[in-house]
Amino acid sequence: MSIDQLILTVLSWNVGLSLGFGLGDVGSSSNMGMEFIETRIERGANNIGLGISFSTNMTGSTEVHFCEDSIRIEVEKNGTVCVNVSHPLNETTTLEFTYQEGDNISDYQQHVIIQALNNVTFVANDSRPVKVTIKGVHPGHVILGLSSNSTEFKNLTSAYIRIDVVHSAALVVINSVIGWIYFVAWSVSFYPQVYINWRRKSVVGLNFDFLGYNLTGFLAYGFFNVGMYWVKDVQDQYEAQHPRGINPVQVNDVFFTLHAVFITTVTILQCFIYERGGQRVSWVSRFILAGAWLFALTGLVLTLTKVITWLTYLYYFSYIKLGVTLIKYVPQAFMNFRRKSTDGWSIGNVLLDFTGGSLSLLQMFLISYNNNDWGSIFGDPTKFGLGFFSILFDILFMVQHYILYRNNVPYEAVQQVPKEIEPPPYGSVNGVPKEKQPPPYEAVR
Repeated sequence: MSIDQLILTVLSWNVGLSLGFGLGDVGSSSNMGMEFIETRIERGANNIGLGISFSTNMTGSTEVHFCEDSIRIEVEKNGTVCVNVSHPLNETTTLEFTYQEGDNISDYQQHVIIQALNNVTFVANDSRPVKVTIKGVHPGHVILGLSSNSTEFKNLTSAYIRIDVVHSAALVVINSVIGWIYFVAWSVSFYPQVYINWRRKSVVGLNFDFLGYNLTGFLAYGFFNVGMYWVKDVQDQYEAQHPRGINPVQVNDVFFTLHAVFITTVTILQCFIYERGGQRVSWVSRFILAGAWLFALTGLVLTLTKVITWLTYLYYFSYIKLGVTLIKYVPQAFMNFRRKSTDGWSIGNVLLDFTGGSLSLLQMFLISYNNNDWGSIFGDPTKFGLGFFSILFDILFMVQHYILYRNNVPYEAVQQVPKEIEPPPYGSVNGVPKEKQPPPYEAVR
């Protein structure tokens, strides 16, 4: 054996021993599973060099994600998305696309919304993103995901993109403008009543049952929105029930609800400050409101004892909001009928609420047409029915104000007791005492 071969043998044995013990310890403690890839021998003029390379890519450590969370394209138009990997792969790997409609995930589309896509391939040791062209076929939305048999990927279920195919991109802009208009209309609709109460220094004509229902409804709606938007546990529970679903509560929903609770509280405080004419919350309303909060308290106990989840508990508040909305306008309409007047009830509130409700329904129809998603209206009759129900009451209030009781001021009993009239003195004629009466008339002879 030559000296070169002897040195090589010793070095190889030492390196192998170090690799066996050193990397074995690392592997056993952190389960990294590093692989010995290559040993390279370089012989120079006076020395021998040993080069070793390793693959530090751990099994199931590569993350895949799309460059965007969602895209919107028109029918017969193209859009581009890209797919990224967190670091290069050891082997050339092919990824297949999956299509999700509703909660169903499969490797084909039940309804052809986009043109079928070819698989994407990542070449070994290359982490450059792969671009994919998507063509819209029919209006609708589909969630595009990825699948692969490779063990190098960490979790492909979190890699997805929502694709919305629409008839017209211009309608998307119009719907956005409509949304902001009715958001402002609904937000401002509370102020005319507050102003009228302040100007009149009276809340006579404003029904207290309506205020009680309104505050309860907005508090319930607020608990639901805040929980869905800010509480992480609730969001995780919603995602578990609706994989890859979009949170239905947005920041404008939270702002609107908190603002509604605040301004409704201000209106209730006015009832303690200004003239109210003996008005109070009816016993029927007290019973209904107590039942609603008892229902909420029972749900809280069930949640704390882990009988139901926090998400289910928040849905209970949405049921309270639903019930309150169905009945809250009835006391005010009946009060106007009984008084034969709308004096004290702000018509500005009604007009703004009617504007917001009408635009909201219009937006629902336009979105359904643009996305070919009529099930969002007729498949969920509760949301559509509540909006339509509120508009009907707004129309009733306008008929009462402008037609039935136009310029009517309600009759109010006179509270001041009239001064008692004293009877005339004895012998007086037409209230004139006898001594002050003129002499009797005598005929001229």
